[in-house]
Amino acid sequence: MAEPGADSWPAPAKLNLFLHVTGRRADGYHELQTLFQILDWGDEVRIRPDRSGRLRRVGADYGVPEEDDLIVRAARLLQAETGTAGGAELEVVKRVPLGSGLGGGSSDAATVLVVLNRAWGCGLDTAELADLGARLGADVPVFVRGATALGSGIGERLQPVRLGERHYVLVFPGFSIATAEVFGDPGLRRDAPLLALEECLAATGSNDCEAVARRRYPELDRALRALAPWGRPALTGTGSAIFIPMASQAAAIRSAREIKNLYNSRAVRGVDRSPLHCRLDAEGT
Repeated sequence: MAEPGADSWPAPAKLNLFLHVTGRRADGYHELQTLFQILDWGDEVRIRPDRSGRLRRVGADYGVPEEDDLIVRAARLLQAETGTAGGAELEVVKRVPLGSGLGGGSSDAATVLVVLNRAWGCGLDTAELADLGARLGADVPVFVRGATALGSGIGERLQPVRLGERHYVLVFPGFSIATAEVFGDPGLRRDAPLLALEECLAATGSNDCEAVARRRYPELDRALRALAPWGRPALTGTGSAIFIPMASQAAAIRSAREIKNLYNSRAVRGVDRSPLHCRLDAEGT
């Protein structure tokens, strides 16, 4: 565990309310259009900054080698780019399943970038931090900026939007899906037309990756079919997590309890501003 005095910071998950693949670049990355919804639930990152220059990951092993962990890579990248003498002890309280399409690792990395930039006095602005984040992963910038947004490019070009408070049931079928496996599938559609903003906001649940993921993972197909009585289940990102929009918090809580008879599930709230940034705002940092 992290030493007493380490601060705990939220690392919220996200949904892709829709995800269209609009093309493929020469470098192998895919051009996307997606609507990111920030959630009020996710991982927690405990950060104890110091001036040692050393980085140490502590806590429970969640199956990612330390040298590959995005929290460590994020801190090292910030060190390298700014020349800081800062060090830190880092710990993730992992709640977001690996390979679920909820952006857990990317959000953890964004929280480390944002918090250590302040703790170490690096002085990078949000745009500079987002650019660093994009070097770690396409989903990192949306968490660095901390707002629900329309994403394009590989997901790093972001236009903040206001959706208001929304409610969902998250369902975890119990397995992970590798993003590279889905995007590498020859059957993936890669020519979706770009939508206008009004069309994007109305495109909830349309995910070009879903057909590929359902074909490759029959258990995902079974789960989506089994969840149909509760609404309109849809895949987030490349999966494996499923979300179901709900009319109210009460409906989300009730449905999550019912679905627990079939799958691990929980009620969550969609928000326009990240809990991390709300806390930083409240603390005046």
